[in-house]
Amino acid sequence: MKLISWNVNGIRAVLKKGFWNFVEEHQPDILGVQETKIQEDQLLDELLEVEGYHVFWHSARRKGYSGVATFSKPEPLRTQYGLGIERFDDEGRVLITEYPEFLLFNIYFPNGQRDQGRLDYKLDFYAELLDYLDALKAQGKRLVICGDYNTAHKEIDLKNPKQNEKTSGFLPVEREWIDRYVEHGYVDTFRLFHPDEPEQYTWWTYRFGARSRNIGWRIDYFFVSENMVPFVKGAAILPEVMGSDHCPIVLEVDF
Repeated sequence: MKLISWNVNGIRAVLKKGFWNFVEEHQPDILGVQETKIQEDQLLDELLEVEGYHVFWHSARRKGYSGVATFSKPEPLRTQYGLGIERFDDEGRVLITEYPEFLLFNIYFPNGQRDQGRLDYKLDFYAELLDYLDALKAQGKRLVICGDYNTAHKEIDLKNPKQNEKTSGFLPVEREWIDRYVEHGYVDTFRLFHPDEPEQYTWWTYRFGARSRNIGWRIDYFFVSENMVPFVKGAAILPEVMGSDHCPIVLEVDF
């Protein structure tokens, strides 16, 4: 089974840049997209009825902001929109689809860059989500948590770590939350297969020709609970895929 996660930075924009060609070429069994920036009442038929896929959307109340969607070939046993916490669910950040073998969390984590209030909001989100995941893990559930985490974990995960030590997305307090997830038994699947491979990024600013020079950050992840690791067969980044300031990431699993 192939799972793909991609922050598309606006679904309507990426539709004009070959989105369906990408889906046709890569044939994901499940595709989670983030930062859709669309309301449900704005969805065209091509986004509601996709041949071969069950499609689910969770949009923010604020127009043109945030939002996630999941395209799934297997029909989920259950779908949940949000964590049941209004201040996070109003921003359309979480879609949960349950399958016989695992639960998939498709998440657009908050960005903490604007001000202290948004940083606090981001850290609160990390905390509430971890509690939610741990409760499911305690029940023996296998978990896959994909999406744009908006944090580079280690120095290897961005081109210029020293220059960005005081930049949101690489602040010590944000990186500590990723450490905490690891301590709680969640595994960064890309580093499982590529533990020391440098210059592997998933996001590049549109400025300064950053992408062509590969001056980027790895902030998109597939984390899994430890009980899911035996079924994980591969993980990859697809930097050649254009259409957004992020690129897709891939997780291969086999049951």
